[in-house]
Amino acid sequence: MAWENPSWGYDRLQGALANLGYSVSSSTIANILKRHGIEPAPERGNRTSWRSFLKAHWEVTAATDFFTIELWTPRGLVTYYVLFVIHLATRRVCIVGATPHPNGAFMMQIARNLTDEFGGFLKGYRYLIMDRDRKFTDGFRDALEREDVEPVRCPPRAPTCNAYAERFVRSIREECLDRMILLGERSLRRALGEHGSHYVRERNHQGVGNKLLEPTNVIAFPTELAQRRERLGGMLNFYYREAA
Repeated sequence: MAWENPSWGYDRLQGALANLGYSVSSSTIANILKRHGIEPAPERGNRTSWRSFLKAHWEVTAATDFFTIELWTPRGLVTYYVLFVIHLATRRVCIVGATPHPNGAFMMQIARNLTDEFGGFLKGYRYLIMDRDRKFTDGFRDALEREDVEPVRCPPRAPTCNAYAERFVRSIREECLDRMILLGERSLRRALGEHGSHYVRERNHQGVGNKLLEPTNVIAFPTELAQRRERLGGMLNFYYREAA
């Protein structure tokens, strides 16, 4: 009740419990909330405002972030910045750019690509969550707003506000990039492409009921021997049976 009704104080919670036949003092309620790390009403309301925002705009909200990867090139080791966007409701991900120089011109082109009338990943979405990294420039945010996509900047020192993007970074690192030695940009783009196809079509996602995002030829009643589809030399695997 306390989480679902952030404005309810101890007395209001006491009354709601009485409606259900429970006689509990307000001091007992205070102790229970404190023991479980739940703040009193005013503070609890502030803490749950982010959760309430996500719940209210879940279907039209995406998140974006960068991660870095080291590439071996003829010039030596070079750091590349990979930018992606994830739609919260469906977990669909778009790798929108990879560059050693994420400057203002790069970000402006990304904004145009994301909001392109024909196939832009953010078309139909209303909000884009991002941290306060300076790479998300004023020009980038202004370009999004002109296309009716509102940038939502996370509070300072609050990485959990962009938890879905952080989880994707963890996944792509653990499943793919941290296990590879990448030789140049072409190698990176191939790895990103193969992981992207696996992520969408072949990887089960706990956040959407442990299902595939795009099921293909999965049959309910097994008849043939299972087959394995390999990507990146067996680093990413998918087991399936062809539908008859």
